[in-house]
Amino acid sequence: MKTWHVTGPGIESLRLAEVDVPIPGWGEVLVRVDAVSLNYRDQLLIANDGYARFGLPFTPCSDMAGSIEAVGQGVSRFAVGDRVINNFNGGWIDGNPPRRDGEIASFGGPLPGTLTEYMALPAEWLVKAPSSWSDAQASTLPCTGLTAWMSLIEIGRLMPGQTVVVQGTGGFSLFALELARRVGAEVIVTTTSATKAERAYALGATHVVDRNDGSKWAEQVKAITKGRGADHILEVAGGRNLESSVAALAPGGHISLVGVIESFDSTFPSVPAIHSFATIQAIYVGHRAGLERLVRAVDTCGLSPTIDSEFDFAEFPHALARLQQGPFGKVVVRR
Repeated sequence: MKTWHVTGPGIESLRLAEVDVPIPGWGEVLVRVDAVSLNYRDQLLIANDGYARFGLPFTPCSDMAGSIEAVGQGVSRFAVGDRVINNFNGGWIDGNPPRRDGEIASFGGPLPGTLTEYMALPAEWLVKAPSSWSDAQASTLPCTGLTAWMSLIEIGRLMPGQTVVVQGTGGFSLFALELARRVGAEVIVTTTSATKAERAYALGATHVVDRNDGSKWAEQVKAITKGRGADHILEVAGGRNLESSVAALAPGGHISLVGVIESFDSTFPSVPAIHSFATIQAIYVGHRAGLERLVRAVDTCGLSPTIDSEFDFAEFPHALARLQQGPFGKVVVRR
């Protein structure tokens, strides 16, 4: 089978290799990988030689959708032909996340990545894909879909009539936009692109804040909400941007800290957070139980992801280049 390997830092280190198809052991299934969606994390690890600590060569990426090709002994959850997706955090079934050597066992590091034609995986790490979605659509759920679901629904307890701020127009933010609108919330999208602003409105955004505007985005959110602020803010940048998220928060509001696009360190003034009784909740995707509930919601409520572009398996470097350009929605690689 073919598999992509990272052999060092940077996109130029990528190699398309041939390896043996794995054989599923006890409790495992063989999955034919049909689609892989890309995340900012993949780009970050490739650019900064982040995979080196897991041992090179390393197969990148964390999200996939595929079908069961073979079933090992002891497996009762799936049968040959079932369409499945992986849970981003492999062995995390429910409750608090288990750790391996101080780290959560996530696909694409420290667990092997999904950018390969076949994978032998524990059946417990998989869930059935939404019956109403294509493989490309289903591949967007393990990381961005579940992160939005955990932030807004499982942990955030989003209610109709509340206000949500989503930052940017990547796959995570756009899925959160649709999910929040389905619940009945008002959604404010921040962006620097007039074209993307129009597309966000078309997807159901209540308001769009232009981050190129002279006023700070937190002030614009406060103006839109008549001084109250937003009930939920999905923080994808980190760094000093968290200070603006605190400033834009309503009393008793909730910030989901999910991204590090600006910086691995986040700073904010304590007093405004204290005065607003703010909750700042770190989110590292989620557990299998949450993913199963998300899949049921997808099939019941008619949710759909926004896919910016799709690339063939051999075109992974081009897909990665598109991700670096700042896509509107998800970038997917198909087998």
